[in-house]
Amino acid sequence: MPYLSLYLCLKYFRKRKIVLLSIAAVAMSSALLITVASLFTGFINAVENGAGEHMGDLIITPPTGVRIPDYDVLISQLEADPAVVGATAVLHSEGLLLLSQGDVRAVKIWGIELPERTKVTPIGDFLVKTLPQDQPPTFALDDNPDELGGFVGVGVLDDPDEVTDAYDLDTVCKDFIGRKVLLTTGAIVDAGPIANPDSDASAGSERQRFKRRTIKFRIANIVFSGMYDFDKSFVYLPISMLAEELYPGQGKVADIIQIRLPPGADVDAQTERVREIWNTFAEGRLAWAPRAKIESARRMQAQLIAEYRKQMAILMLIFGVVSLGVVLLIFCIFYLIVMTRRRDIAIVKSCGLSSRAVAAMFVAFGLVIGVVGAAFGVVLGWIFTHNVNAIEQWISVTFGLKLWKSSTYMFSRIPNQIDWPSVAWVTTAAVLAAAAGAVIPAVTAARVRPVRILRYE
Repeated sequence: MPYLSLYLCLKYFRKRKIVLLSIAAVAMSSALLITVASLFTGFINAVENGAGEHMGDLIITPPTGVRIPDYDVLISQLEADPAVVGATAVLHSEGLLLLSQGDVRAVKIWGIELPERTKVTPIGDFLVKTLPQDQPPTFALDDNPDELGGFVGVGVLDDPDEVTDAYDLDTVCKDFIGRKVLLTTGAIVDAGPIANPDSDASAGSERQRFKRRTIKFRIANIVFSGMYDFDKSFVYLPISMLAEELYPGQGKVADIIQIRLPPGADVDAQTERVREIWNTFAEGRLAWAPRAKIESARRMQAQLIAEYRKQMAILMLIFGVVSLGVVLLIFCIFYLIVMTRRRDIAIVKSCGLSSRAVAAMFVAFGLVIGVVGAAFGVVLGWIFTHNVNAIEQWISVTFGLKLWKSSTYMFSRIPNQIDWPSVAWVTTAAVLAAAAGAVIPAVTAARVRPVRILRYE
């Protein structure tokens, strides 16, 4: 009798074309949920990984307005620890970049070390002008190796195409690499005691004033990281040059230390280890050391990521409720099959098939539809997710409708990696939903009375 149940399942599956509608509904719903979950998860991962890629795994930042002296000593102590892959210093500021007469851009400035920075971030991969094989990135200019230049984000120099959202990198390189530019920045410096030292409120106080600095340099290379905030805003200079301009006579100073950990490292445990190294370095040297922050790049993004995940959950709930229509559709189709095939059901029951076996047959039928539909849904979801950038580009060119702008979504490309954990629960839910839709028709089929049906029909 089990073979008879299987035979009837296959018979209905082959002969009843309306069943294909159920399979298509399950496939489309599964593909929709898989695509949405994959794109949203990919975006969240890109935000987390983008921060870690540009900032390192752990970040040491002193209180506002304070700098870390002799940072090279600290970096040596950090890199001596086997749990640290690399560490690098950053000195940051803000300013105005004069590209040509009347063309001024507000920028963020990072003083960095090369090639030491490659231990922490893949900055060499972000440079538009390709370097000779195995040559580390450098600020040196091709026509004058002794002259130091700077790097500028591609978005500072040019705007992406309105339709394609892509930069004309060849033209940008041709127009700007080697060009002399002027950077205006500054720093708050002490200017001695205040004018009235006899005042109780001012005793022991120092005046502070903003000292403007002008830095001339040539563009040695252009940075295109694919992360809009960095490409649109940042200028990179040698940290020694920036430190001498902003804080002359203070030697090696930095206000950010970025640290790279081994893959899979326990970030919380390593944070405590880095804190111990920091305390050893700062003891007797820096009175403000306890106020320094040591945080992971991911934790700094935690609040933003939590909000993204809430939005994803709400979106998946909405699409999930809409997809419940599959259950109703399968119920209607199966109920129609039961009502139009009661004679077949009566015959098999008269041959000895129990009511429980008849019900199990229709539930198994629903499971088969769920499995086949979910399989097609996975394929469709993978195809759409994997090719989402090409599809978005085609829509932009054909209809002039830009669905993804890097200035809005932070990245130049849509993350297109399939999220397999989401695939697992979506396909499981699809199969269970298809089986649930077949439950009531299965009960109806099990209650068919062979004598009554065969006598009167």
